[in-house]
Amino acid sequence: MKKTFGLVLYLLFCITVFAVENPVDYVNPLMGTQSNVSLSYGNLYPNISRPWGMNSWTPQMNKMGNGWTYAYEGLNPKGRFEQKIRGFKQTHQPSPWINDYGQFSLMPITGDKVFNEDDRASWFSHKAEVATPYYYSVYLADHDVTAEMAPTERACIFRFTYPESNQSYVVIDAFDRGSYIKVIPEQNRIIGYSTRNSGGVPENFKTYFVIQFDRPFASADIYQDNNLQFETTERVGNHMGVIVGFKTKNKEKIVARVASSFISPEQALLNLKELKDIPMEQIVTEGKNAWNQVLDKIEVDGGTETQLKTFYSCMYRSLLFPRKFYEIDANGKVVHYSPHNGQILPGFMYTDTGFWDTFRCLFPFLNLMFPSINLEIQEGLVNTYRESNFYPEWASPGHRGCMVGNNSASVLADAFLQGVKVTDPEKMWEGLVYGANHVHPRISSTGRAGFDYYNRLGYVPCDVINESAARTLEYAYDDWCIYQVGKAMNLPKEEIEIYAKRSQNYKNLYRDDFKLMCGKKQDGSFNDPFSPFKWGGDFTEGNSLHYTWSVFHDVEGLIGLMGGRNEFNRMMDTVFALPPVFDDSYYGGTIHEIREMQISNMGNYAHGNQPIQHMIYLYNFSGQPWKSQYWTREVMNKLYAPIPDGYCGDEDNGQTSAWYVFSALGFYPVCPGSGEYVMGSPLFKKAVLHLEDGKSVTISAPENNKNNIYIQQAKVNGKIYNKTYYSISEMKKGMNIQLKMADKPNTSRGTAAEDVPYSFSNN
Repeated sequence: MKKTFGLVLYLLFCITVFAVENPVDYVNPLMGTQSNVSLSYGNLYPNISRPWGMNSWTPQMNKMGNGWTYAYEGLNPKGRFEQKIRGFKQTHQPSPWINDYGQFSLMPITGDKVFNEDDRASWFSHKAEVATPYYYSVYLADHDVTAEMAPTERACIFRFTYPESNQSYVVIDAFDRGSYIKVIPEQNRIIGYSTRNSGGVPENFKTYFVIQFDRPFASADIYQDNNLQFETTERVGNHMGVIVGFKTKNKEKIVARVASSFISPEQALLNLKELKDIPMEQIVTEGKNAWNQVLDKIEVDGGTETQLKTFYSCMYRSLLFPRKFYEIDANGKVVHYSPHNGQILPGFMYTDTGFWDTFRCLFPFLNLMFPSINLEIQEGLVNTYRESNFYPEWASPGHRGCMVGNNSASVLADAFLQGVKVTDPEKMWEGLVYGANHVHPRISSTGRAGFDYYNRLGYVPCDVINESAARTLEYAYDDWCIYQVGKAMNLPKEEIEIYAKRSQNYKNLYRDDFKLMCGKKQDGSFNDPFSPFKWGGDFTEGNSLHYTWSVFHDVEGLIGLMGGRNEFNRMMDTVFALPPVFDDSYYGGTIHEIREMQISNMGNYAHGNQPIQHMIYLYNFSGQPWKSQYWTREVMNKLYAPIPDGYCGDEDNGQTSAWYVFSALGFYPVCPGSGEYVMGSPLFKKAVLHLEDGKSVTISAPENNKNNIYIQQAKVNGKIYNKTYYSISEMKKGMNIQLKMADKPNTSRGTAAEDVPYSFSNN
């Protein structure tokens, strides 16, 4: 009995140590996958990948071309429930609304030889599904096959375990809208390409792939548009595929090694070398190590298991996009296929992100924790400007028409000002200025739509361009970013002062009778009748209650417009105190972002969408920092969980996840480019950030728990600290933050004028 008891203690100890040493074990890739068009709990799919991997892989439940590729609760086609998998798809999809490109799939089947995706689909259960960031397996019940996959950055190894059968197959589907298949039986190899995409590509776009099996084929049949093509080993058409056959013993495993390239078939073969000639178990181990290496950069302790799972699941989502779009050629050089001009060019390229979402805190997170990766991303942005004359605003893989703003300015400025500097800053500056004063000839969301009105009137008029108030507010912040870069580059005052002046354009939309921002017409009159509850129209996926706070760079200026701290705080309090009423007339129906606000029980606060996610932290500017502490905890505790419905809206390329990561650490980048993080309430008793240069930041809050959410006292490097922000430059030197927490707010700490974060009006 004593030996048994001792063994149990030993095993419990080992489990604890293992969990601490392997943060990837806390990640749930299924968090946020219980979503649909009408209601988003993340709008995610299980993204099986390496950090920032060029290719991701996912089980495909929905039909080819449907952006909602995976639905945790299953699908309901034609009034009947189905929980089926149609294939295992290479994907680059950043969002179901943007959809996919460069996709093709593999699907193991038994029995009848069927190519049609509905006929080959198999029922599965989540109980027989294993999903980690680096490995996925599932039992396909209709075929009695277990499918496993483990990716590298540009390749993936599959292992299919079959029953005893003379009718064991793998279906390779190159998808429709133009594809090609060639069978090379003497090499046990399939090659092909897919051209399917959702936009943002040149005419010569292709995803070339190679699939190498570990044994000869018993058969190989090419299909075109679901029809068998006799006596051919090569075919191009609208929708191509191939079914390769094997004779298998019970529990026999067939291995397929897969790689792809945007450059050429030869480059796809080169990328296949990422898998080497090693067993799947080693690829799995290498993938696990790769994820642990990045997740280990932040160690957290003193939280619940649920909090740990949520934290590392969110951190995983923060390290997927933007993805690598470059490859390594035969000479070891970094090259990329340009999604802008179709050429093969030297240098880095990253893609699949929307800056309207991710400028807010995803990119500041990369600047803090992964500056070397973000330097590659920044170099890729300059390459995008060279190849297309514009920086991207929404890229997948090239320019896409989505959202508003010129927020590439923020992404570039925050990196540059934090020391993540590209090799050609003059070219970077050229692109910033060009994008601020032009609009893309085909993609109006790239550059600045309405820039001519904005430059002349000081705002984008609502009777000319829709979502005009949102554009004006974001352009004003973007102008401040450009001005800060110009100052850092010591450019002539007369060249950059115009951007300082335009950064104040937000004031032109302030409406004193409502104490809110409002659209304005060409003649200078406000857009009446005005409703603060109206979504869309003058705003983007939000209303005036959400967008009024989008003065990231000059909160003190906004406080002044509202008549001082008391009125400012009253207006912020009102957002939470109001019922979740809304006006959806602009859309002609209730869009999912509205519904997610309505059901979250936080008044008119809409954390499920990005425009208001920083607002909670603004109490630090107005003398009531304890309210930031309260509301950050409320959002973390109520609106995030490591389960399929674990988000409160679209996750959006890591932005909503990075919000949680920052907030759980106890600070947030309200104004990227300012060099400051604004304080909230840390979630853990201790967190250690391991910076790339070997320095570390330690946040200690030993009294922290679900009740002790308020900061009573702060010390930085042993000295009493009353400010409500941290200097990023000081943090990067190494910082020891000690916080004394309690269940009652300290209403005197951080309330003095000298304690508040940066505002342009104060500088």
